[in-house]
Amino acid sequence: MVTTPAVVIAAPASGSGKTTLATGLIGALRRAGHRVAPFKVGPDYIDPGYHGLAAGRPGRNLDPVLVGAERVVPLYLHGSQGCDLAVVEGVMGLFDGRIDEHNTEPIAEGSTAQIAAMLGAPVILVVDARGHSQSLAALLHGFATYDSGIRLGGVILNRVGSERHEQVLRAACARVGLPVLGALPRMAELVVPSRHLGLIPAVEHGAAARDAVEAMTDLVAAHVDLAAVAALATASVTGTPWDAAEELAATGESALAAGDSGPIVAVAGGPAFTFGYAEHRELLAAAGARVEVFDPLHEQLPSGTAGLVVPGGFPEEHAADLSANNGLLSAIAEQARRGLPIHAECAGLLYLTRTLDGHPMAGVIDAEAEFGPRLTLGYRDAVVLNDSPLWRTGERLRGHEFHRTRLVAAAPAPNAWAWRAPSGETVREGAIVHQVHASYLHTHPAGNPGAMARFVAAAADFARTHAPA
Repeated sequence: MVTTPAVVIAAPASGSGKTTLATGLIGALRRAGHRVAPFKVGPDYIDPGYHGLAAGRPGRNLDPVLVGAERVVPLYLHGSQGCDLAVVEGVMGLFDGRIDEHNTEPIAEGSTAQIAAMLGAPVILVVDARGHSQSLAALLHGFATYDSGIRLGGVILNRVGSERHEQVLRAACARVGLPVLGALPRMAELVVPSRHLGLIPAVEHGAAARDAVEAMTDLVAAHVDLAAVAALATASVTGTPWDAAEELAATGESALAAGDSGPIVAVAGGPAFTFGYAEHRELLAAAGARVEVFDPLHEQLPSGTAGLVVPGGFPEEHAADLSANNGLLSAIAEQARRGLPIHAECAGLLYLTRTLDGHPMAGVIDAEAEFGPRLTLGYRDAVVLNDSPLWRTGERLRGHEFHRTRLVAAAPAPNAWAWRAPSGETVREGAIVHQVHASYLHTHPAGNPGAMARFVAAAADFARTHAPA
């Protein structure tokens, strides 16, 4: 197959303007007639929502930590099918990734540099020009020569102060042989409201998010050489695109028994539950589920629901409205008692507690949840402690925590899994109740296809044993 060429948008450090630039570039290239595949490095759920608005197709993630390095290229080939160009937004600084004291390689696992090397794609470095002058040449020289496997294809100068400032910066780039592909003026920042975990998700921000994406597109179209960016794009990978059905078949897990019709798996969506990967629904459907998305703010469980997925998001921002839909909360509690398979991650965990910041929730998990004082963030190497509809005791997997809430007044329950914290302490987390698996840990379904097959099998069993007489 023909590989879609790509450019990787990176920066020396966080806060340089990668998301504005990448989102605007996706929109501007699409406006110029390209079919653009948008990607984000790492476990981020929020930026891909803005990428998706700009591209008119789902934003996807490339995270070797969560899915395994062997799946990165297949997932790239899958997500870029039908496109003539891909834009991959990096994470943090170019060489920043998972912190591992035992790693002696220059490229950290999960870093933007690792993804660029895997794809054989050039890196465009976005530099926050504030405070830079001739010494920019030294910084660029360092990034260009730090690892020979990374090809720095050009620079985009962001927040340039004046015409004279731009001339000095362009001369610095020329000194190290790097072309300047664009120069964005220093101006009032494009206002996209943020909260404690980053930007407000595009689904929540609604029309304002669409307006922001249009403004980013206008800005990039006016100040970046789009033709030069498109000409720079390359990718030197070959292989077979990721395929949900083939991944499931390779696990040896059989989701449906003979005679089973596809069970209805309801997936919570809407403004409160925005954290999800596109491959999740694709795997559920490939396993035989009929996936139906609903909004817990004002809708009920779809008729015939045999499995429920409640993903991450910001339920603490919508706690009063979620609590007001008490008919849904009561139905979920009753169905959980009857053995409905439920997969709840982070926000889903909070939604299943007794209360969230004092607002009554479903009460499936005997705990109270509240907004906490600190951010819990990082990858985890977890071992499964108890069987659930998804995982078996003793299995190992990788996940990612990303939250500012905590559980209080929690009654003892079988934990979902354990991991060793950087401090050396063993952390036991999550709860298994009835056929409910609830935890703070986010997992990527593409890295755990067997769990998706088991969940659909459990849903099919529930549909079969609870069918109306």
